[in-house]
Amino acid sequence: MVISDEPVWGDALDDVVQECEDAVVYADMAQETVLHEGAVRVLANGWVKLPTGRLLSPSAVHHIDDRTG
Repeated sequence: MVISDEPVWGDALDDVVQECEDAVVYADMAQETVLHEGAVRVLANGWVKLPTGRLLSPSAVHHIDDRTG
């Protein structure tokens, strides 16, 4: 039996996961409540991962403005 050390999904999730180097994560439509400013990674399941390792729930995030470019 041959066991691979490659992930099962390979690069397939790279198309679903989004990374922003400079973003603002808002909790409301009015943009009054900022949850995070800086780099973020939006995972395939909708959770937002911060550089600290903390995760923001999709239900807590209203929208993300990407200021990268």
